[in-house]
Amino acid sequence: MSRRKELVQRFGSPLYVYDLDRVRAARQDLRAALPPQFTLFYSLKANPHPEIARALGTGEGACRAEVCSMGELDSALEAGFPAAEILYGGPGKTAAELDQAVRAGVRHFSVESVGDLRRVGAVATDHDAVADCLLRVNSESSAATSSIRMTGTPSQFGIDGETLADSAEELRSVPGTRLVGAHFFPLSNARDEESLISEFRQSIEAAARMRDELGLPMRFLDIGGGFAASYAGPGERPRYQKLRGELEQTLDVHFPGWREGEVQIACESGRYLVGDSGELLTRVTNIKTSRGRKFVILDAGINTFGGMAGLGRLLPLSITVDADRTGTGEGEPQGDELATLVGPLCTPGDILGRNVSVPALSEGDLVTIPNAGAYGATASLLHFLSRPAPAEVLVSGDEVVSATRLETARTRVPE
Repeated sequence: MSRRKELVQRFGSPLYVYDLDRVRAARQDLRAALPPQFTLFYSLKANPHPEIARALGTGEGACRAEVCSMGELDSALEAGFPAAEILYGGPGKTAAELDQAVRAGVRHFSVESVGDLRRVGAVATDHDAVADCLLRVNSESSAATSSIRMTGTPSQFGIDGETLADSAEELRSVPGTRLVGAHFFPLSNARDEESLISEFRQSIEAAARMRDELGLPMRFLDIGGGFAASYAGPGERPRYQKLRGELEQTLDVHFPGWREGEVQIACESGRYLVGDSGELLTRVTNIKTSRGRKFVILDAGINTFGGMAGLGRLLPLSITVDADRTGTGEGEPQGDELATLVGPLCTPGDILGRNVSVPALSEGDLVTIPNAGAYGATASLLHFLSRPAPAEVLVSGDEVVSATRLETARTRVPE
């Protein structure tokens, strides 16, 4: 019996399986691509499972945590990250969640506007604390012409770079806050190393101008991420051969004391660190043909794997049939065919892939969606149609480290 089939028999289907050894390997690869002085944040939005976060926050090359919600903060704290080292960001931080974060011991925030900074300062003052804040900057232009753009356009993210001169004095003097540096995040999932290097170089240059021309403090500089990973299809994590040298050269020019710690330089990553650690196992529940089109109905749909649907992506899933076939088909599997992959939900929108090339499948076959460790379960429509969430199993070697399922319950709101 195959390992995948054994896990499904034990824990059910659909099932996420995360390999902690691959998580640690990805961290090692990314650390090797960066200068050794860099701080590396793990962005829990990619996968907030506490065991995954714990693996990244402990051991050689341990990451710090970057969170954008109280739920992510809870996961980070459960995973053992010290609250005082967590970076809390996001464009919609409310006074209530800031109060909870400061009460928990969080003291580092990335702020998106003057109003956001004032809100952080007011809450910190209420607790007789001072919050160290990074200004997230929306630069006027971008260097890369591909990937998911996060800057250079009107956005809820960051302070427009061209307005910094007008607000610099106010930004430096908000009670309850201490401005310590800048935060850039211009792109996500860069398609090539040159794009990534160009964006990092532009961010470092912009930070130096903020320091020199506006007198803004620059003791901590987070140049963001953009490290790539395949999603729901075949592919290996890229290896960045030039990145370290290019970063060192650029920082030597603009921040000559960075090697001695005069400015702390940070990067952050989510998908690169966890993307290839996970796969989604799902069974074929039905196969039908409608007006000449074949539909393969799985027990996993957009409630299980609808990741990044908000970006308008239709996932061209790549699936593999488990080596131990369990379907009702007779004889050896036939060649690939075109089929539309759908889930079990009672909505025509429950489509995982349209006219995808797949092996000939039978009811009961176990199929695998690879590279599903990032933006999987918690990026999906878990509550839609009230189906149970998939189980999530973490393995290390042959050992099952944990097996859990997200549960939701309706609770009464205090009056």
